[in-house]
Amino acid sequence: MLELDAVTGLRREMAAVSKQIFARNLTSATSGNISARVPGHPEQVLIKATGKSFGDVEAEDFILVDLEGNILAGTGKPSKEIRFHLGIMKARPEVGAVFHGHSAYATAYVTARGELPAVTAAAEGGLGKIGVIGFAPAGSVELAEMVSKAFQDPELKAAVMTRHGFITVGPDIHRAFYLADVLEDNARVAFLLAQLG
Repeated sequence: MLELDAVTGLRREMAAVSKQIFARNLTSATSGNISARVPGHPEQVLIKATGKSFGDVEAEDFILVDLEGNILAGTGKPSKEIRFHLGIMKARPEVGAVFHGHSAYATAYVTARGELPAVTAAAEGGLGKIGVIGFAPAGSVELAEMVSKAFQDPELKAAVMTRHGFITVGPDIHRAFYLADVLEDNARVAFLLAQLG
């Protein structure tokens, strides 16, 4: 049985974290999406509705779905990247939240270099290896399969998609957000190191 209080509380928490995400420039406009398992109900997931900006998203802009993508509650349409969010969660039961953003430095570095080394102590300790996923159209089955396959690795916490931003995972939305912040800071430092030779 669904506990409405758990869903309501998580929706509010996700709206608050989303505003922090936007303030940190980890995505732009209506790009990006975030999902989280409902506490006590790991087979139920809240995901940001499509077309909603992290900057002004409200609690009601998160749609409740099951692990097959069936809508259980909420209005609007789930993010078009729902396939890879749920694919990661099905492959990794320990993952409580998935965050996909479109940050500038991580996207640029991977698109130009085909890799992103962990160059900061925070990235080395917090992220370990950083995965790279090739390009496939946004929202496509092909992209979802590529992402889900990459995150079958139980040690992978972060990956960057060529031309399409990054994905971080964590036990909750706060940890997924923090890892994304570390990832983008690491990419910025890697860029500066490359400029400095």
